[in-house]
Amino acid sequence: MTMNTEFENITQILERNAAEWPSDVALVEIDTPDDGRHKTSVPDRTYRADMTWRDFDEKANRFANFLLSRGYKRGDKIAILLMNCLEWLPIYFGVLKAGCMAVPLNFRYTADEIKYCLELSDAGALVFGPEFTGRIEQIVDRIAQVRTRLYVGKDCPTFAEPYRALIDYCSSRSPSLKMTQDDDAAIYFSSGTTGFPKAIVLQHRCLLHSCRVEQAHHGQTKDDTFLCIPPLYHTGAKMHWFGSFLVGGRAVLLKGVRPEWILRAVSEEHCTIVWLLVPWAQDILDAIERGDVKLEDYKLDQWRLMHIGAQPVPPALIKRWKTVFPHHDYDTNYGLSESTGPGAVHLGIENIDHVGAIGVAGFGWETKIVGSDGITPVKPGEVGELALKGPGVMKEYYHNPEATAEIMKEPGWLLTGDMAEERDGFIYLVDRAKDVIITGGENLYPVQIEDFVRANPKVKDVAVIGLPDARLGEIAAAIVSVKEGMTLTEQEFNDFCLDLPRYKRPRKVIFAEVPRNPTGKIEKPKLRKMYGAAGLVAQQNGITA
Repeated sequence: MTMNTEFENITQILERNAAEWPSDVALVEIDTPDDGRHKTSVPDRTYRADMTWRDFDEKANRFANFLLSRGYKRGDKIAILLMNCLEWLPIYFGVLKAGCMAVPLNFRYTADEIKYCLELSDAGALVFGPEFTGRIEQIVDRIAQVRTRLYVGKDCPTFAEPYRALIDYCSSRSPSLKMTQDDDAAIYFSSGTTGFPKAIVLQHRCLLHSCRVEQAHHGQTKDDTFLCIPPLYHTGAKMHWFGSFLVGGRAVLLKGVRPEWILRAVSEEHCTIVWLLVPWAQDILDAIERGDVKLEDYKLDQWRLMHIGAQPVPPALIKRWKTVFPHHDYDTNYGLSESTGPGAVHLGIENIDHVGAIGVAGFGWETKIVGSDGITPVKPGEVGELALKGPGVMKEYYHNPEATAEIMKEPGWLLTGDMAEERDGFIYLVDRAKDVIITGGENLYPVQIEDFVRANPKVKDVAVIGLPDARLGEIAAAIVSVKEGMTLTEQEFNDFCLDLPRYKRPRKVIFAEVPRNPTGKIEKPKLRKMYGAAGLVAQQNGITA
């Protein structure tokens, strides 16, 4: 089944699903004891809830009508700050049905980062969950432009309004606003090496194309069930789900990443497609090899596809995976938020023998590798910057024409910032032009960490780089130069970094001189060569460094 051309905006797919399969389950939420959001009477049991396509569509309609009743209009921005839950996607589609723009926020943002993104996107409303009450309370007096604050959960704080109580009184009929593929749909956030987020504007055509790309690559049918573990604020999770959404397939939102919970969800919910990050796949294999989980305890025969994205994939990992799960199809997917997430390049399930490459141009996409002018293709076999062209290319960086022009030097073409080369018809990444560190599928921005560390009175200089890690792909390592006459221990350094959010703390510290070139720039390629290459080779070959 493929997407019909009559869809003018992505909300029409939801309305089609509700009309054709009203009583079929669309979404399942599973909270594990790891998550703890819902308490169960039996400590080792999960909390489970589900939602039909009719309920999904009606809840989206109610929220859309609520927004319209509050005076929000076409193009207004509505921010969403929620952990994965049944409410997430109906809220997202409710925003779109109202003609507004959805603005998903990273659940790891600090209070100041939330404030920055709300201001950058001109968000006029915020929907948030109980996990974020403390952070919102810190900034509530400084976000005056956010005139509506809706709380999803129990015990609503005084500075917000209860989401469920308000939308229950709104009509469940669709507002039926006319929207086209060229209408703006959402703002997602990305960052360069400075770590300051840019607001990426995606249109309905971008979202519609991502549905087609995912379904074309992985052949989802109505009978498939997609297991979604990554956060829905991320384009990767949502746009992979779009393939199932397009054909009315069921999705399971799992709140937990322990191997036993993943395998149990696959078994009990009869999941057929699972998208994993590298560390989760490694944890599953390690648990099986240790005997912590036994495959015979689970029903896994229906699981047909495992695919990975968001970070480089060690070939040794896939070799191990295929040994344990020889019947699985495998794919890796490349993309960025500026290209509406994954699938602009993909390996293809038929190309398992080319693991190590990111693959070939995805469905409806074009690729080329360009030189320093950002336009002219390099000669075959030469390294250049990967560029993409297709319906999923962003419209612009919101309120940032200079940055837009920098990444889109040629009409329709998007510069990725990744250096690549083509060999035997397949694209291989050589290095990232940016210094962003991808750890467990999340981006870390070295400059932010460096600026924090430099505030330590004992630190003369610091450089943060990514080092290979067998589980997370990369970890942040700080090369620290200590001021003359002073001493700084590893424990003192780690204690100092406790004021950073946990995911930003360096996992390794190396006390050494920080090399800089004649213009004063840190020579990070030299540092990566000094500290990273041997470890990468060792870990890819299964050797403990």
